[in-house]
Amino acid sequence: MTLQLFLLLGAGLFAIGLYGALSQQSIVMLMMGLELMLNGVIVATAAFWYYVAPGGTDGQVLIVVIITAMAVEMAAGFAVVTAIYRARQVDMTDDAADLKG
Repeated sequence: MTLQLFLLLGAGLFAIGLYGALSQQSIVMLMMGLELMLNGVIVATAAFWYYVAPGGTDGQVLIVVIITAMAVEMAAGFAVVTAIYRARQVDMTDDAADLKG
């Protein structure tokens, strides 16, 4: 496999996630789109690091840190969505925007 194929995969994941994040009104589907976008970035970063410095472990550590931060961010996001849904029975982004103030 070449670097171009990995970058194409990462760009494809990012594009699908961007479409999903922009076209959906459900908060859960929006978060799934964001997750796909982050996974595309992770694939591209890991591919670059593997082809630039295959012997170093710096890239692997960076990828693990990114995945950990992504997991924490998604857990906090789903906790907020769950709290909003339990309090107001709101699961669409348009309805959640009305919760300000």
